[in-house]
Amino acid sequence: MNLTSLYAIIVAGGKGMRMQNDIPKQFLILSGKPVLQHSLEAFYRYNNSIQCIVVLPKDQISYWQQLCVDYNCMVPHTIAEGGSERFFSVLHGLQYITSHGFVAIHDGVRPLVSNEIIAQGFAYAQQYLAAIPVIDSVDSLRYVEKNTTYVVNREPIKRVQTPQVFETKTLLHAYTLGYDLHCTDDAAVWEKAGNTVFCYKGDEKNIKITTPLDLCTAELLINM
Repeated sequence: MNLTSLYAIIVAGGKGMRMQNDIPKQFLILSGKPVLQHSLEAFYRYNNSIQCIVVLPKDQISYWQQLCVDYNCMVPHTIAEGGSERFFSVLHGLQYITSHGFVAIHDGVRPLVSNEIIAQGFAYAQQYLAAIPVIDSVDSLRYVEKNTTYVVNREPIKRVQTPQVFETKTLLHAYTLGYDLHCTDDAAVWEKAGNTVFCYKGDEKNIKITTPLDLCTAELLINM
């Protein structure tokens, strides 16, 4: 793949509220190492020349640095200070992109992302400029608001995963247009700037760890 540069921005700003745990979810131990370390190592395994940027709240940076020592995390990476919202955290991470290429933006609490999903993201982004993994909605869906409720056709509705991969110059421009609370992920920021996104088949095992059950599920999956 002829790319100028490859980047991975791994966003880890969770507080662990839904985990019922004082330890932020990205630092919980999964199969012998922190969740965030699994995510970081996944990109390094894909390509050991990728430039990794980990975005963390300011008050968690020293804790992460100590975890890297304790758990022998050898992946070279830059640490960026997170913002008040995900938008600003990603924006801070983007400041460390120094040359043209493609960037994968990934949730730090998706530790089971596969090499195939990462590779497909970069390959499709090279072709379409932006690529995101999506999976089918398997449950019945229903719209519920106040006294209004009705069934929603689930066929065209997809669940969005990460990494979301973009051409860097266009993404940087999209992020200069400002914060919009309706843009809940990077693809939405990209689209708001007038760009289109290519969707490809994600992976059911690429779960986002937000609850104790998710952590148990990840433990089972990683040891299969």
